[in-house]
Amino acid sequence: MAVKLRLKRMGAKQKPFYRIVAADSRSPRDGRFIEVIGTYNPVAKDNKNVTLNEELALKWLNNGATPTDTVRSILSKEGIMKKHAESKKVGK
Repeated sequence: MAVKLRLKRMGAKQKPFYRIVAADSRSPRDGRFIEVIGTYNPVAKDNKNVTLNEELALKWLNNGATPTDTVRSILSKEGIMKKHAESKKVGK
């Protein structure tokens, strides 16, 4: 089973809110998912528009989950992709 880290759209019309989830790559965008990793609110006026559970994100990345482009960008800004890369270097 190929697992992807991607966004699940929530919220009302013109007011998007996203959950960052680990989901089977064959399931639809807003369909079934395995686990919620965090949230992303692009319309938030304050700087707190992303909340992430760092341990879960690293767990899924270490288990081989591939993030989508947008989720990869979010994880990079939060410093999680750097930690994942460093943990891969230490493991070798």
